[in-house]
Amino acid sequence: MSVFARATGSRSSRTAWTGIAIAGVSALLLTACSTGGTTTPEESEEPADTGDALEIEAGERDLTLKVGTILPQSGTLAFLGPPEEAGVALAAEEINEADAGIQVEVVYRDSGDTTTDIATVSVTDLLSQDVSAIIGAASSGVSFTVIDQITSAGVVHFSPANTSPDFTDYEDNGLYFRTAPSDKLQGEVLGNLIAEDGASTLGLLVLNDPYGTGLADFTKQAFEAAGGEIVAEELFNTGDSNFDAQLSAINAANPDAVAVITFDEAKVVVPALVGAGYPGDQLYFVDGNLADYSADFAPGLVAGAKGTLPGPELEASFEDRMLEIDPDLDSYSYGPESYDALMLIALAAYAANSTAGEDIGAYLQQVSGGSGEGETVTTFADAAALLAEGEQIDFDGASGPITLDENGDPTEATIGIYEYADDNTYTRIG
Repeated sequence: MSVFARATGSRSSRTAWTGIAIAGVSALLLTACSTGGTTTPEESEEPADTGDALEIEAGERDLTLKVGTILPQSGTLAFLGPPEEAGVALAAEEINEADAGIQVEVVYRDSGDTTTDIATVSVTDLLSQDVSAIIGAASSGVSFTVIDQITSAGVVHFSPANTSPDFTDYEDNGLYFRTAPSDKLQGEVLGNLIAEDGASTLGLLVLNDPYGTGLADFTKQAFEAAGGEIVAEELFNTGDSNFDAQLSAINAANPDAVAVITFDEAKVVVPALVGAGYPGDQLYFVDGNLADYSADFAPGLVAGAKGTLPGPELEASFEDRMLEIDPDLDSYSYGPESYDALMLIALAAYAANSTAGEDIGAYLQQVSGGSGEGETVTTFADAAALLAEGEQIDFDGASGPITLDENGDPTEATIGIYEYADDNTYTRIG
């Protein structure tokens, strides 16, 4: 089962699209989920075609675009680093092979996590190398530590995995973008999924950072709206190594289900929960910890557990191309979103005929189709050919239609539902 939704928002800091009328964030309804449902917005508006799209200069290009990444090579989200970096590398390869008058150079750096200052050091290094854009971080909490440093330098900050709703209205000089949907959508899906699976009470084990608390709040709202009751909500901080108090409180409440909203800490807390007698098949994972645990957990430990992850079901051809970049990949989480982030950055630079960060930022919404104009394209070569003729484009990527709004948020997203097997690996169930 996968769910699809469209959401819209507004913020005055995006000045390039002042003529576009966009509604407030849509309320999302999950319907008929037990048989494979979809989310539909109660109200939404297509971006208005106002004629305000920036002009595209026709003609050949001769651009060299340098982009940095701060993706997790270490820390509690390190398992997301390989697919994200592979997605960026694949996009760079395809852009350069198109030979369309723009060459991309990528400088890869580590983001670490919120217990370290690695991200700040990496961003300082990248800015010293005059990058036009920085892709990352995966963690919302980490991105909040560097967003001002990046955007105040006139550089585009583009995350493939930030899901905190707090970015939507953040004052970013019109330079922050993301291809991952807000946690409002994932929380809505997760809360309804748990309720539809028959749970009437729910425990929450939550990482105390913008990602964890935001996703927990939306999950709680959806579960309670479906008639459920939250009987335990336990927080912990990044870097904590002892979770006895939180796990004892959850076990004492004896909920029908537990949503584990963590990062890599799941490797510690999940075996402890199951070891204390809590059934593994009543656990629910999220994008921050939906991982292959075949080498970490005893066989069958989480068999039957479920989880949610933003992103469409990938075509085999895209997975094959990712594997050509990194044959050791065992997950594709946020790889498509990372691929699309670099594709959009390069297309915006091509449309602007400039590698200045502010110019790229001005065209990013437009090349994603956010102006309501342009021919739909799915490859860089096709998109560049149209832009070279002065034509508008609407790029649909590996992660979906995307269509950035004036806040830099994607207005369309898919949330997949996954289930764990006896070997503690997960597969999509719809």
